Amino acid sequence: MAATAFPGRLPVLLTGTLALTVIAGLMAALAQPPWGFLPGLLGFGVLMRQIDRLGSPWRWRGAFGLGWLAGVGYFVPSLIWLAQPFQVDAEAQGWMAPFAVALMAMAMALFWGAAALAYRLLARRGPSRVLLFAAAFALCEWLRGHVFTGLPWDLPGESWRAGSAPSQAAALVGAYGLTWLTLAAAAAPFTAFEGRSGRVVALGGVGLVAGLYAFGAARLAEAIPNDLHAPHVRIVQADVEQESKYDRRIFTSIVGRYVALTGRAPMGGRPADIVVWPEGAIPAALDDYLGRGAWTRDLIAGALRPGQTLILGGYRYGTEANGTPITYNSLAALRAEADGPTVVGLYDKFRLVPFGEFMPFDSVATRWGIKQFVHVGDGFTSGPPPRPLKIAGLPAVQPLICYESLFPGFTREGGEASGVRAAWIANISNDAWFGKGVGPRQHLNLASYRAIEEGLPMIRATPTGVSAIIDAYGRIVPGKSLGLGAYGVIDGILPPALAPTLFNRLGDTPFLVMLIVSLSGAAVPGRVKRRA
Repeated sequence: MAATAFPGRLPVLLTGTLALTVIAGLMAALAQPPWGFLPGLLGFGVLMRQIDRLGSPWRWRGAFGLGWLAGVGYFVPSLIWLAQPFQVDAEAQGWMAPFAVALMAMAMALFWGAAALAYRLLARRGPSRVLLFAAAFALCEWLRGHVFTGLPWDLPGESWRAGSAPSQAAALVGAYGLTWLTLAAAAAPFTAFEGRSGRVVALGGVGLVAGLYAFGAARLAEAIPNDLHAPHVRIVQADVEQESKYDRRIFTSIVGRYVALTGRAPMGGRPADIVVWPEGAIPAALDDYLGRGAWTRDLIAGALRPGQTLILGGYRYGTEANGTPITYNSLAALRAEADGPTVVGLYDKFRLVPFGEFMPFDSVATRWGIKQFVHVGDGFTSGPPPRPLKIAGLPAVQPLICYESLFPGFTREGGEASGVRAAWIANISNDAWFGKGVGPRQHLNLASYRAIEEGLPMIRATPTGVSAIIDAYGRIVPGKSLGLGAYGVIDGILPPALAPTLFNRLGDTPFLVMLIVSLSGAAVPGRVKRRA
């Protein structure tokens, strides 16, 4: 019954409704790794019921408000890692940490508010409204991943641990399609007491989850073995915390750590063909420490064996056509040759982190005095759209620098643009910014979904963890990872690539079909009038 039927109890009822809505969002957030409390996904069903219960006076604004509140409950724990970068210079910026988390969570929650409003406006009585609920929220999650450069962090479909059976559906429909499936499965049980059709829908939700597990198990059972002739890889994790990179007194020590690990005797007897350092490994410009005559270049050259390729991340200088100096966040591939390491491949980061690597609406921010608070200076310049990097003697590789690993279809876009499908993904990231909390482990899970979607193995290097060799099913190869705060190397064979997945061939087309089928129900005439 609508809350307006009890005017005297309205404040109490509203308070309970609002609290339960926030809790629903929190439950859903806790389903995400590293927490992995999968029953928390039922929080989406709780949210659907809360919106359904709104009476006429609260129908529109109330729906938006409930969706927004649930979003805040979801995004505060999901984005808590945002506080960590402000602790690098805690004296100057530490006070901003709680505001950054709260404001970003409230901004992301606007998409959930819009989804709840759309659902309330379109849905009618009957258990089939579950499809509209899933469509409205999945569509708004897609928008969250695209509007203003996008931030698709912790999509509901990525709640399943990467590499698990349910996560394999991303190979068919991508992370956004899996978000639709997850939302529909989570909401369906809440129709169980709505008559026979409600029970059918509820059982359908259970069947959907069972289907995800069955499909995933069958796919994982077909996993192909390693090719013993594939390139051998070494990942270097030097455990250099972000604060250390600003202390020039220990610059030599940082270089020494990477060089020492690179030059270690190979485990298993065969030297690595590819050595991978993380993003921002050496806190200096690539142009400077790799320039001819630089002592750092000579030291790195001494650690590499003839013919080895070193992949590493760092910033480099460039100029625009008009001569204006610019800076790129780049991945460079160096080949060990007789006269020292030679650059044989270069990739400039395409998707930059807003407020971290560049300032959106820069001129407005400068005029209003906002820019000084984010400390990005003139920031980085975006490179060209992604394309696989072709390095002589090695399989084509698609670089993903940190933030880029969040975006479904990024590698696929590079393949379409170039006509060359990458054979593996190199994900270099500076997760030292996230400290040793949940952020690095969340990032590992999200990045691993890119391997599942494309059917490609991933080599992931970070300065402080988690670094790993990840197979084309999104699984960490047993024994081939280094956790938070670990110092060492990972030696292993590059896992094989799979045949192109359905998502690799069609992209978000299956997801679009799912939305059309769901939303078409809203166009059917004869909507049943709701109770006031």
